[in-house]
Amino acid sequence: MTFSLAARCNRTGMFGVAITTASVAVGARCPFVRGGVGAVLTQNRTDPRLGPRGLDLLEKGLNAQETIDELVRTGHVIGWRQLAVVDKAGRTAHFSGQSIVSKHGGYEGPGCVSVGNLLKSSELPKRMVEGYAKRPDAHIADRLLDSLVAGLEAGGETSPVRSAALLVANEFDFAEINLRVDDHDDPVGELQRIWKVYEPQLDHFVLRVKDPNAIPPNP
Repeated sequence: MTFSLAARCNRTGMFGVAITTASVAVGARCPFVRGGVGAVLTQNRTDPRLGPRGLDLLEKGLNAQETIDELVRTGHVIGWRQLAVVDKAGRTAHFSGQSIVSKHGGYEGPGCVSVGNLLKSSELPKRMVEGYAKRPDAHIADRLLDSLVAGLEAGGETSPVRSAALLVANEFDFAEINLRVDDHDDPVGELQRIWKVYEPQLDHFVLRVKDPNAIPPNP
């Protein structure tokens, strides 16, 4: 009962994921990014171990499809899992296990891939990719949020969504943007609001990591 999109920005090389679901706290279990490496989504009866494992495989040099193949080969009860991967070259791949009985699927676009399950419409993954593509010059975070809105407009999932998350990684092995809405009547709208609050402060938070001496002392 989840729909999501993973992407690599062709302009900046940033990796990002956006995801929403009817369950609480989806950001704690499903989306994973690593700067200079890639992005991984793991959902539907989620095994969160597959996210870091996928990023490690990408970092070792496997491409997106090879990473999916290895996760499927070695994954625990993999028939229940749904996966999506973007590698450092912007190549994409996805997998949906044979045990998933709800309406589900995936769709790949240039540098991005969407997957979903328990969907109202089989067109939703394609619509998410179209939503991501409509503003190519915008910040990847805005484009990822556009994809979630497009998914909702395509019908969403069979139950109302309750949580959402947005992760973007650029220079580091952690996400410089890591925003979550864990339980809300409109989690995508709330995530959009939080991003607008966070965006003007993003460079300051990155500077804290790179050169804390450059930040004036607190009064």
